[in-house]
Amino acid sequence: MDPLPRHLAVLGLGASGLAVARYIVARREAGEPVDVTVYDAGDSDELHSRAMALRERSVRVVLNASCLLEPVDLCIASPGIPPTSELRRSAFEFASRVISEIEFAFERSRSPWLAVTGTNGKTTVTSLVAHLMREGGVPVECAGNIGNPAIAVVDDAGSSTAIVAEVSSFQLALTQRFHPRVSVLLNITPDHIDWHGSLETYAADKARVFRNQGADDTAIIDIDDPGSALYADGVEARGVRVVRVSRHGLPSGGAGVVDGVLTLDGASGPVPLLAAGDLGIRGDHNVSNALAAAAAGYAWGVTPGALRSGLASFAPVPHRLQTVGVIDGIEYVNDSKATNPGAVLVALSAFADRRIVLLLGGRNKGSAFYEVAEAAARACKAVVVFGEARDEIASAMRDLDFDPVIAPVLADGVDSARSLAHPGDVVLLSPGCASFDEFEGYAHRGRVF
Repeated sequence: MDPLPRHLAVLGLGASGLAVARYIVARREAGEPVDVTVYDAGDSDELHSRAMALRERSVRVVLNASCLLEPVDLCIASPGIPPTSELRRSAFEFASRVISEIEFAFERSRSPWLAVTGTNGKTTVTSLVAHLMREGGVPVECAGNIGNPAIAVVDDAGSSTAIVAEVSSFQLALTQRFHPRVSVLLNITPDHIDWHGSLETYAADKARVFRNQGADDTAIIDIDDPGSALYADGVEARGVRVVRVSRHGLPSGGAGVVDGVLTLDGASGPVPLLAAGDLGIRGDHNVSNALAAAAAGYAWGVTPGALRSGLASFAPVPHRLQTVGVIDGIEYVNDSKATNPGAVLVALSAFADRRIVLLLGGRNKGSAFYEVAEAAARACKAVVVFGEARDEIASAMRDLDFDPVIAPVLADGVDSARSLAHPGDVVLLSPGCASFDEFEGYAHRGRVF
């Protein structure tokens, strides 16, 4: 492993920025001649607490920062800092290189990587891939957007340990050498337009997951989704092995559904795995997710037997169509991970045979709500809108002659939903928005729900 550059900067003191700073400090304390300055535009009590802990280890921390104070050899930017911010713009003026934490972790690791991206389903597929690989006896570290920052696991992951990473468009946007052995692209629908500036830029940043792959690598692409299907032929033309996924058949050399059974098209013919109805995760979208995960595991060398047992034993991940209780005959489902309208459409389809009281709202990320309002008007007996975006969503629904209930915050929304629901109904928290108007993140919102 190459030594670190002499002068480094870290942008952001959230989870990933703090993990990067700790990693660099550990290298310095091990004898590497490096110095690091951490910058954050915020000035909260939590940031002051983190800054104090780093300063005790002789790290310079600048809060309420608007620009870097001096040139550096390398700057690692946290995903929460948008391209339009003064702090991030200054990084490109002062730093020889600006990269993301996922890129930094990749460059510092000795492990082979499997990367999962897409607008929706990333967490489920990342968790399921790791579960399937462990079932097959492969040592795995799960990292990235799913929980542990990748840089926090690289020292413990040796050359025989796979790093299975959920990677966001924010992280991919600042990658240069990132090269997963297996990549997975699930779907591309409008999201984070406020951060990327356009759907085209967002899609291009997602597709950077394929950028450095070659003939020895595999790209798993869901071709049922028009946004991701666009990339299959072009990636294949570069010599990368492309495994197409579809729940509407069995693509040649790919993964699909045959007579209701998840099936791989192997070298010697179809390899049946598990009946779709036997999956522990519900909804058509999770059939697609399971196919993508199985294809990724198979590409890594996991046997069909291990894939079968892993698919059968996998349970839903927290905050993604997770039943959290049944009270007075009403099922309460936590889908807080649904932070864009496309994810809400998926959630509604998973309860097509049920009466739904839907909780929508939070902070808009530049999305339009007409399509989800139209779907909710068709599928739901009632809709409760809450948070910053409540009036915007309510307006879209009223245009369809569907009058939602308006609540200032989630707690009031849950009270309203409970009063509207009857035994046999589903109260579905699938917000379609970010959580930062009221919560620390989608997981905090899900726990409160």
